[in-house]
Amino acid sequence: MHAELNDLTNNAARYRNGKRYLWLIAFVTAFLPIASMLVYVETGFLAALCFPVFYFFVGMPLLDMLFGEDPYNPSDDVMSRLEQDPYFRVLLFCIIPIYYLTFFAAVWVVGTYSPPLWAVLVFAVGVGTFHANSLTVGHELGHKTNKVDQWGAKISNALVGYGHFCIEHNRGHHVQVATPEDAASSRFGESIYRFALREIPGGFVRGWHHEAERLKRKGHSVWSWRNDILQGYAITLAIAAGLVVWFGPGVLPFIIVHHVVGWYGLTQANYVEHYGLKRKKMENGRYEPCQPRHSWNTNHIYSNLATFHLQRHSDHHSNPLRPYQVLRNFPDLPRLPSGYPGCFVLAAIPPLWFRIMNPKVMAWANNDPSLINKG
Repeated sequence: MHAELNDLTNNAARYRNGKRYLWLIAFVTAFLPIASMLVYVETGFLAALCFPVFYFFVGMPLLDMLFGEDPYNPSDDVMSRLEQDPYFRVLLFCIIPIYYLTFFAAVWVVGTYSPPLWAVLVFAVGVGTFHANSLTVGHELGHKTNKVDQWGAKISNALVGYGHFCIEHNRGHHVQVATPEDAASSRFGESIYRFALREIPGGFVRGWHHEAERLKRKGHSVWSWRNDILQGYAITLAIAAGLVVWFGPGVLPFIIVHHVVGWYGLTQANYVEHYGLKRKKMENGRYEPCQPRHSWNTNHIYSNLATFHLQRHSDHHSNPLRPYQVLRNFPDLPRLPSGYPGCFVLAAIPPLWFRIMNPKVMAWANNDPSLINKG
């Protein structure tokens, strides 16, 4: 993979033709829960249901170490062609049904084969972690302005019951990012668990507030069918109700844990993306414009391909409408020590996370306390 990427930088056309199929790694990853289900169904081997957790938190960090980083950017002429190429948008719409297929298949396995509760919960954690990537797809589509992409985002987010995400993210997080006012920007010395207790309810409250304001301006009730958040929740509830009617209430623990873990997957991403970073406050009381240096970046290629370049987060916050396939790397960016899966493991052990990341934050801020987000 390294040799291919090096060749791509020397030839614009080859860059375009070579990397375009590497994005299919996201589809390989999306299908992996199906493999674990097949092994369990065919053999009764319960440990197979633990594979999604193992793959995400052990396998992907190891693959990131094996394949290393991809620091290269397409040239300007290639970048223009990539932006216009519909192939990359099609990939996003094609992977949404796969996420739903794996979710329905997982509920079918739980409802039909009745594995013990411990296996159901571990399996729900694994599949929910994988399906947090449905929010990555919803995030990408949700930044677009056309109705088709916005509905694609709504359907993708509904898989884990996070119908307020795009509204909160676009109108809240992107405005207040890397400031103490942002519920989705983690603070220096704040553990991921304390952050989750602040970010998950904070995101809902902020999203609901912005949607209520939008509807009020248009003269509609917040409880109107026009409420984008309620539309997303309606999809989630309809699917859950249908599955419970079909398979019985025994599948509810799986569905609930699956959804909550999907929320936590987003929380993990938000936690590592802006940890401790703060935009400078200007004399007029406003914060400086968001720059690439206000987001932690990582170029680890395997997890970046699996998450549609979510981890090139620095360029995304500077250019929110830029599609994932052309997000760029910059020199001198604050850099994470691993791809997101590896960083999630570090964050789960707060003393280890602080030991590695706190010196990075201090170095980024040149030991200036005013540039560190301490809340």
